[in-house]
Amino acid sequence: MCFTELRGFRQTAVSLSQACLWTMPLLAVRLTVCMVWICSAVSAHRSQPLLNYSALSLHPLHLPYFLHNNRRVAKVCREDPLCPFRDALWVKESCWGYEQNCSPVHRFSFPVCTSVDSGWANSVQAAQELFWKQADFGYVRERLSEMKTLCKPLTPGESSLKCTSHLRFCRATNLYLDLRKPRRGHERYKEDFLQQGEIGGHCRLNSRALEAQGQHKSPLQSWFAELQTYTELDFHPIDDGHCDIIVERPTVFMKLDAGVNMYHHFCDFVNLYISQHLNNSFSRDINIVMWDTSLYGYGDLFSETWRAFSDYDIIHLKTYDSKRVCFRDAFFSLLPRMRYGLFYNTPLISNCHSEGMFRAFSQHVLHRLNITQARLKDGRVRVTLLARSTEYRRILNQQELINALKTVTLFEVKLVDYKYKDMPFLEQIRVTHNSDIFIGMHGAGLTHLLFLPDWAVIFELYNCQDESCYRDLARLRGIHYLTWQRQDKVFPEDKGHHPTLGEHPKFTNYAFDPEEFMRLVMLAADHVMHHPDWRSQQSRDEL
Repeated sequence: MCFTELRGFRQTAVSLSQACLWTMPLLAVRLTVCMVWICSAVSAHRSQPLLNYSALSLHPLHLPYFLHNNRRVAKVCREDPLCPFRDALWVKESCWGYEQNCSPVHRFSFPVCTSVDSGWANSVQAAQELFWKQADFGYVRERLSEMKTLCKPLTPGESSLKCTSHLRFCRATNLYLDLRKPRRGHERYKEDFLQQGEIGGHCRLNSRALEAQGQHKSPLQSWFAELQTYTELDFHPIDDGHCDIIVERPTVFMKLDAGVNMYHHFCDFVNLYISQHLNNSFSRDINIVMWDTSLYGYGDLFSETWRAFSDYDIIHLKTYDSKRVCFRDAFFSLLPRMRYGLFYNTPLISNCHSEGMFRAFSQHVLHRLNITQARLKDGRVRVTLLARSTEYRRILNQQELINALKTVTLFEVKLVDYKYKDMPFLEQIRVTHNSDIFIGMHGAGLTHLLFLPDWAVIFELYNCQDESCYRDLARLRGIHYLTWQRQDKVFPEDKGHHPTLGEHPKFTNYAFDPEEFMRLVMLAADHVMHHPDWRSQQSRDEL
């Protein structure tokens, strides 16, 4: 498409944006329409693309799926000779899996089940479908099927509220929030923080339907405590001048788990990514508001990760205290500790794994944080051992194990200690992503397995009798998992001493038999070297 006059370009831009308004939620519109329309000077020859395509910043493998769900962007790209994504348009049948009329053969991924757990399913096919619904993009489809309108706009463009069951995810437009009398205290998630009339919109509220969603009321499981007082207002908050602040930029509300623990905090990030799929919006031109009713700040050891989701600093809710704030469009993100949520204590059918949604999350974050895979060196396997500087779960004969690893010329060995004061988090991820075998004791640092390459092995040296935690996270990510197998070859310092529970295997330190250790590492190396992706990467690097 070649525009020879500015008027023609403007008309096309307007028609495209109007079409998007009818086919996508408002927050998604910001991704496609507010991507900064670029037009060249009025001339017979256009030298700039019709869209600022670089603003998408999506992993190349994800582009066909995005274009499938954003047909108007695809149409512009198809007609724009300067669109860099034209190759992705040829992959016409790509779909994440949650879209209507998405055939299973065209899904981003499908789980692998090695056997059938009769307690969950009666066939491999049924097991695969169940795992896909529990822990892959089928989870998104299940949540989309639950979406119901709780507050219906009286006329187009007015307020609205739509939510999944139990208010685990909600989407709102023209949302009114009155924080002139904040009831702040010591609780981070005070359940009576908002009263009637302090949150709501100009729409017809189905109050009975709203009240029926309170079964999962809990700080990190549901938004019911925050939305139970959502009020049908008798005024239009924005048009009638009831807002001290009008937030035009799309907004995401989040309630966060522990920012000092990688396992818990990445439940936040994973659920934010899943929420973006629910909303079909991946723009970084958004505000993220941390919903916190306390007077305190929030300690975050992994704050660099937010750059994958927003171009702006995280906003604490108390920033808006003493004001009436109106949000044009917003969503309330899925939460980190939901019942049957992801990935904290997720119940999973056994003997299945996937390279689906969690792999897509990893690719998305790595791409946006510019973490790349270094060139593989002469067929060597990169082995990273994660040390612990904590009081418990230290490896007592750590140097002995390192020396044993270094006797194998095939291995490139690295000992790391991911202390945030000594190694920035992005550097930690870079080291992890460039590891083929990642070894560590049970602990939150093993959450780094999310960012291992697809061919890698996560070796949980000792699981301290918490068998499912990182094994299941590895299954979600699709990474091969290994752990210690012989109890007679591991030597605890003592029986462990939890401050209140008494003897506990997580509260002591361990030594390991070097020969058994090396046997397991060699099994891991064999898996890596026979993985087709490792071989393919090796061939490319040799070229």
